[in-house]
Amino acid sequence: MALTQPVPKQRPQERRRHSRVKVALIGRYMLSDRCEYPCQTLDISPGGLAVVAPVIGRPGEKVIAYFDHIGRIEGVLVRTIQNGFAMTIAATPRKREKLADQLTWLANRQVLGLPEDRRHDRLPPTKTRTLLVMQDGREIPCRVTDISLSGAAVQIDIQPPLGTPVTLGRTAAKVVRHFETGIAVEFMRPQNLDLLREEFGE
Repeated sequence: MALTQPVPKQRPQERRRHSRVKVALIGRYMLSDRCEYPCQTLDISPGGLAVVAPVIGRPGEKVIAYFDHIGRIEGVLVRTIQNGFAMTIAATPRKREKLADQLTWLANRQVLGLPEDRRHDRLPPTKTRTLLVMQDGREIPCRVTDISLSGAAVQIDIQPPLGTPVTLGRTAAKVVRHFETGIAVEFMRPQNLDLLREEFGE
């Protein structure tokens, strides 16, 4: 009688073929309630991701999400984290390989959000104190720590939801990222270098 060889157990490093990449991608997602919410990735791999999200949901719940640069993904919420959740990514092997290539591209180009975004030259602001004006007219004192033609990093005590329209000084913008000491905003249109220098200094 022929003996069958036992199938070796798969090692954890073999199951996790792709490491997680720390990239901050703006997106939106839906849970079982079919409502759409804004979110932002903390890290992502071809097999799963973690996001900062306003509505967390329950483990086992289906999630449909769409992110800048990588498009639509589907998966299942597997655990909650502080201010968000982690989810799996349901995809074919071919799609996982494509996603791995996209993540490599993003990591190499440091597409991590405005404070690290190099699409436009950055100015060292000297007139850093300004106001962030909300849609309801509230004026909140803030400090500009980093600015470019496309957006700025702002030290501020509040963190409006991602996508919130605001005005930084005299410039229309929207909130695109949260970080420990404030927010990043993206200007509604690329700015004129001379006007930025006039308002925020060089």
